[in-house]
Amino acid sequence: MQHAIVSQGEWLAARKAFLAKEKEFSKARDALSAARRALPWVKVEKNYVFDGPQGKETLADLFGGKSQLIVYHFMLGPGWKAGCPSCSFLADHFDGAVIHLAQRDVSFVVISRAPLAEIEVYQKRMGWKFKWVSSYGNDFNHDFHVSFSKDEVADGAEYNYAKGKIPSEELPGLSAFIKDGGSVFHTYSSYARGLDTLVGTYNFLDLAPKGRDEEALPWTMAWVRRHDEYEAAAQSCCHAAKS
Repeated sequence: MQHAIVSQGEWLAARKAFLAKEKEFSKARDALSAARRALPWVKVEKNYVFDGPQGKETLADLFGGKSQLIVYHFMLGPGWKAGCPSCSFLADHFDGAVIHLAQRDVSFVVISRAPLAEIEVYQKRMGWKFKWVSSYGNDFNHDFHVSFSKDEVADGAEYNYAKGKIPSEELPGLSAFIKDGGSVFHTYSSYARGLDTLVGTYNFLDLAPKGRDEEALPWTMAWVRRHDEYEAAAQSCCHAAKS
């Protein structure tokens, strides 16, 4: 990695020039967020019922007294031994945000198609506390284009607003809803690279000298492991077990 080595004064001049670009990007991001909020809504007509820690809950129940709901569609299908490593990477960032979201009238829930008992086993392993419910037996995941039949995997289906090859029966996504006048409306969904904004670790890496440093990998998240599978985590667990 070759970089120019300059004086402090030259570095400061370059940094100030780049600051102007950062401010331009921040203003563009604010405008994009405003345009997102201005998108039209679609009324949710189906009565989706989920299995949760407190029993059966409808989509409206998941708001938990708030007017807004964010759902993360987590890749954990029926019979899977563990959740998707990339979804698990994102999920490591959720618990810290939940209490702050609640202060802004937003409820946050994770939904997977695996039965609740299978979800709870994996959630316990990972040590997560956020609310996680099962859509097993209803059409929620399919209707929001994150779960697919074997035929759709073979023939292609819609994901990220385009029809194409589907690499798995489960794929990641995020959907936002609002409750207004007693009805629930779907306001937004995002998939694939649109989920990058949820990954706090990536935001940190983007500030580091080498950035995400993924160019030489076979795919961008090839380095990601579940947090108890990294070598350092395994060594730490072994040390704790011996002490």
